[in-house]
Parts: sequence; structure tokens; C-alpha cells
Amino acid sequence: MKRFLSGDEAVAEGVRLARPQVISAYPITPQTVVVERLSDMVANGELDAVYMHVESEHSALSSAMGASATGARVFTATSSQGLLYMAEVLTYAAGGRFPIVMMNANRSTALPWNIYGDQRDSLSLLDHGWIQAYAQDNQESLDMALMAYAIAEDARVSTPFMVNIDGFALTHTYEKVDVPDQETVDAFLPPYRTANRFDFDHPVNMGYSAGPQYNRFYKYYEHHDMRAAIPVIAEVEQRFAAQFGRAYPGLVDAYRCDDAEYVLVTLGSIAGLARTVVDALRERGVRAGLARLRYLRPFPYDELPQAIGAARAVAVLEKDISFGGEGTVFTNVCSALYRAGLVVPALDFVGGLGGDDITEAQVETIFARLKRAAAGECGPVVSFCGIDDGTDAAAGEAAGAAPAGAESAADAAAPSSGATVTASAGDAPADAEGKEAR
Repeated sequence: MKRFLSGDEAVAEGVRLARPQVISAYPITPQTVVVERLSDMVANGELDAVYMHVESEHSALSSAMGASATGARVFTATSSQGLLYMAEVLTYAAGGRFPIVMMNANRSTALPWNIYGDQRDSLSLLDHGWIQAYAQDNQESLDMALMAYAIAEDARVSTPFMVNIDGFALTHTYEKVDVPDQETVDAFLPPYRTANRFDFDHPVNMGYSAGPQYNRFYKYYEHHDMRAAIPVIAEVEQRFAAQFGRAYPGLVDAYRCDDAEYVLVTLGSIAGLARTVVDALRERGVRAGLARLRYLRPFPYDELPQAIGAARAVAVLEKDISFGGEGTVFTNVCSALYRAGLVVPALDFVGGLGGDDITEAQVETIFARLKRAAAGECGPVVSFCGIDDGTDAAAGEAAGAAPAGAESAADAAAPSSGATVTASAGDAPADAEGKEAR
């Protein structure tokens, strides 16, 4: 059935169809609509589940973990500071091998206070043992909610799954979404069964301590079973395509990369804009391509270099920065290029922080920089869109970004020298419902 849904509502519909038995909820903008819709579904009988409205995000994930330990299929959701508040429990859930599915509405983190979308919340927690996927649109958000359960609950994986969708750009934007019927979903996703659960008839020890002699083995298998998710993802997507008629390309979505000289790597909803720019550049004779990362964990170390192919230069566009270093996505991409033996100029572009617009002109500028980098022109490895190109220097000065002696924020941010990196080396605003946003 075709319906007009926001990203939040699409996720809620996907979760309803997956038949979770326990939902633990704590609202935070822009995730709130997901748990509100699920609450309505439980209240009106559309979904047979225990709905727990808890007092914090920490409790939400703790409750989900406890319910999963009883053998129940569970769901929770969060965003931004709420995800950071959950950080302690993320490692417990991953180490306990509880296949929790959680939706995260990507949102900026404090300070300064901001409720708008970037990806610093989830990308700062890549190392916590969760599978992380990033949806491009609302249809993929619903479909990913269904596939997440099938992947996480597979006995070869048994790992929690974080479905990330861009705050406001997807969560509050409406699109036409195909919502499958319950019978079809039941054929794709059977009821959850696991031996990793409390059992009074066959008692097991869960959540225990392990010293150095054994701890290393647990971490070893946690890592290798995360990598084992890669073929499982492919299998689940094949089954999904056969059941629903919508095909997904695995860890990386390559667009016009076969003969591309310049490839932009990105993730999330901004890939739609980037695809439009790629098409426009192709019409002008520029061999541009796009590689959208659908999964950051497990990372596509083999698939991404295959998508990039024989490109002469590569750029990463990400809504993230690891302060004092570079973008987290860029670090992972460069590692993949190095491991594949691809020696190409690679540049990192940080944009969209705090919900800032990324424009077609900025994406075209990235490709222009790639062309110059392929020709041997050195420049800054890490650039901030809208600052280092001087397009919004006045706003940076107004925010106090330029230190004494700098003529503008762009001057303050520009490095004194740059070399092309290669692969070889306030008060909280109110949300729409009038609630205070955390």
C-alpha cells in the first residue's frame, strides 16, 4: 500500500510490521514521532507489544537489553545527546550479543545547543560494537527497519543494529512510501528464536565478568561476527528483493562509478543531492561518480575500493568532524583505500554541521577540487564547506570563530600549508508539539 509518510512514521510502520514484543521509549527531538506512533499502535491494538515509557535514554536501552535477554524481540529509538547518554549500555548490549534494533535520528550534539541534523552522534560511537546503517530516504528507512531484525537476529551475527536516518531531512519530511502487508512481512521475518536467553529449565550464565585470559576471546569473536554480517546482509537483501520487489546493493551504493575519474563518497540523505550534481557534471563532460556508504559498521573495506575503481581522485563529504583530526568517515575511507593498494589523492569535506545546508554549488566545488588534486595541485586535506571556501565567512566572524589577527573565519580555518593525502600513507527550543527538546 502506498502511503505518504515522514521518515519517523516510515520507521514506525516498519517496526510495527516486524512485531516487536517490547518497546522501550524515551522521547527526544527529532525521534519523538517514532515512539509516539508506536504508542498509538499499541494503544489501538494494531501492535501486540509491551510499551515501556521510561525515565531516560539510559533506561530505554537498559530495558531493551533486559527484555532481549528473556528472548523477546525489542525496539527502541533515540537521538543526539540521548544516544550519548546510552553509550555505557551500547557496549553491554553488544558484548551480550543482544540483537536489539534501535533507530537513531541523526542530530547535532552540544554545545552549542542545536536540534538540527548532522551525524556526529552516531559516528562518534562507531567503536561500540553495533552494526550501523544509514538510510537515504523514507522508503529505505522502513525497509531497513525490517532488514535490521533479519540481520541482527541471524545466529551467525547476533549483534545489535542501529538504523540511522537524518534528523529533519528525513524524520520530518514526507514522501510516498510503499508499506507492505503483514502476511508478506511475516513470510520474510519469522518470530524471533534464540538460545541466548534466560531459561529456568536450562539455566545459563549471562552478563558475567571475564578476566584477561578469556576477555580477549570474547572481543575476538565480537569483531569477527560483526564481519560475518557482510554475507548475511547480502543474503537478507536477496530475500527482501524476492519478497518485496525492492533491491538494495549491499554495503555500498555505487552510482556512475564504472568509468568515473572523480568519485565522491558520502552517506545518508545528502546522497540524493550529490547524485543530481553527478548527473549535471556528466552532461558537461565531467566523469563524476558517487559512492554512497550504506553501512559504516561493518565497514566495506573490499566493496568501497571496487566501487571507486580507477578514479584519479576521491573526496569524502560528511556531516562529522573528529576534532583535532579529520572526519571519522574520511579516516575509514582512507584505510580502505590503503588496504586495497589504491594510491589516489583523497580530500575530506565537512559540511552540514548543526543542520547547515549543503548546496549544489558546494558539491560542484568539491568535484572542481578533485580535478585539481588529480592534476597534482596541493591544498588542505580537510575543508569545511561554507567556511574554507569563503562563502559564509561573515557568519563565522559573527559567531566569534575568527581569533585575533585573522581577517575572517575562513582565514582562521585555512591551514598554513596543505598536502594532498593519499591512500598510501543556550535554552532548548521547543519542538512542534511544544515539548522542550533535550
